[in-house]
Parts: sequence; C-alpha cells; structure tokens
Amino acid sequence: MPRARKRPAGAARPDKKGPGGKRTKTEDPGEASAKVENSSLQETSASRDWGKNLSSYWLMKSEPESRLEKGVDVKFSIEDLRAQPKQTACWDGVRNYQARNFLRAMKLEEEAFFYHSNCREPGIAGLMKIVKEAYPDHTQFEKNNPHYDPSSKEDNPKWSMVDVQFVRMMKRFIPLAELKTHHQAHRATGGPLKNMALFTRQRLSVQPLTREEFDFILSLEEKEPS
Repeated sequence: MPRARKRPAGAARPDKKGPGGKRTKTEDPGEASAKVENSSLQETSASRDWGKNLSSYWLMKSEPESRLEKGVDVKFSIEDLRAQPKQTACWDGVRNYQARNFLRAMKLEEEAFFYHSNCREPGIAGLMKIVKEAYPDHTQFEKNNPHYDPSSKEDNPKWSMVDVQFVRMMKRFIPLAELKTHHQAHRATGGPLKNMALFTRQRLSVQPLTREEFDFILSLEEKEPS
C-alpha cells in the first residue's frame, strides 16, 4: 500500500501540486469515533482556560496503520518517526483550535508520549521530544493535501506544527485498555490518572500531561500488564 510522503523537519515547503500529505491526528477509537479534526471548530473560553496551567509533558496521537484520505495514506507510526533523517519530523495536520494551542505552548526539549491511535490496539508506543517550537503548518496551503484549509492565508496562517524527535521506544507497549483500568481506579482513589485528558478530553489529538501522570505512565514500563 502506498505510504504518505513525510516531509523532513525544516525542509522547504514542496510545490503545492506535489503530494504533501501524511498522518491525520485522529482520535482514539477506544474512546471516541475516529474523526478528522474539524477546521471549523471554534476555540472556546473553556479551552483557553484549560491551557493556562500547562505542564511540560504531552501525549500526541498518530495513526500507525494505513488509511487513505483523499487518496493519501495518512499512516505515521513511531517506527516511521525513527526512520526519518535525524529521527526528526514535523507534526503537521492538526486542525483543532485547542490542540493547535497546545502545539503553540510547547517548548524545546519538552517530552511527549507517541500514542498510536485509530488502530487495532491503541496505546503509548514510545517517547519523543520537541526540537522546534511552533511555526506555520505547510499542509494548510497545499491543495492536494488532506489537511488543506482554503480559509487559511499565508500572511495569517491558522494552523501550526512543531518538530519532534524520536527518543526511545517504551520498554513495553502501554495499551489503552491498561491505562483505562488505572484511570477508573484512580477516579475512586484520587490517583495520578484520575483526570487524564486521554479520557476526559479524548477527542483531542494533542494533550497535556501533568508530571504525576507522566511519571506514573513511565512506571508502568517496569510492571507486568494489569
């Protein structure tokens, strides 16, 4: 099956007539139907309030299995990231205002979990870090790209992206089902995952994590699956 052509981070934007598509940051089918983020979704005061007290840790979703959207394969897995030059790629295609604002809030060297979404077994596959802060997402201007937005202008772009770099695979894959079990238990006990955005804001493809959430998930690597 043909694969989307992934543009290396920092490369010049290709000619608009060229195939510039890649993954869609779709939402987790275990918690919500897989949908392309809606470019018409308006930013709410609630989303702005939620973004005021961010930590330095993130969870970012991408599709590891082939799926054609407007004739372009949007697959992009952590293995694809690891295979990129310098193991670095731009995180493009986000078309949700709240998720975009989280991208814009990211700082250099902050860490993120790479989450496999819209697949047979969704879950956390590995770690990456932010190596370039937010800048305009080239795909919003490319007419043949699944994420083209005709309402966005080059002198006032709506959408942003960051560059990420592969850090490592998880010592073991942490599946959604296991995370959900801990989330449900922590809701009763007040544990670290009680308010995890993966379950409280599940449609977002870019999500903030608290330090407690991040550390707890890392600790699961050393434990047998529950």
